[in-house]
Amino acid sequence: MRIADVLRNKGPVVATVDPDLLVDEMIGELARHNVGALVVVEGDAVIGIVSERDVVRRLHQHGPALLDARVRDIMSTTVSTCLPTDTVNSLAETMTERRIRHLPVVVDGHLVGIVSIGDIVKSRIDELQCERDQLESYIEHG
Repeated sequence: MRIADVLRNKGPVVATVDPDLLVDEMIGELARHNVGALVVVEGDAVIGIVSERDVVRRLHQHGPALLDARVRDIMSTTVSTCLPTDTVNSLAETMTERRIRHLPVVVDGHLVGIVSIGDIVKSRIDELQCERDQLESYIEHG
């Protein structure tokens, strides 16, 4: 299964945030979209990603003053991305090896979607269920 298949089921909507937004407002965006990470964009360009993990780690370091900082001050600027043609299995490996939970999907420099580790797990479970159903059918009908 390819990432394009995951996006077809999930949809192309990606929650994004401006790098100059206050961290306090960004936390509200995480809650409003019910997501664990937001892609940071400037114009059409992906310039970072910011997650709940980034907030918690920086909050521990800087205390409540962090809420008045800008997203650009806490975002991760090294962003791993993927293509719609990548396989679910290859992304599972990448996400596990790099210990990342969200991968923006980019085509020709344009953000076209995002996949999370949850999307990958759900896809794999669906794939295994389909294989199970096929095996049961084969056993029942010869």
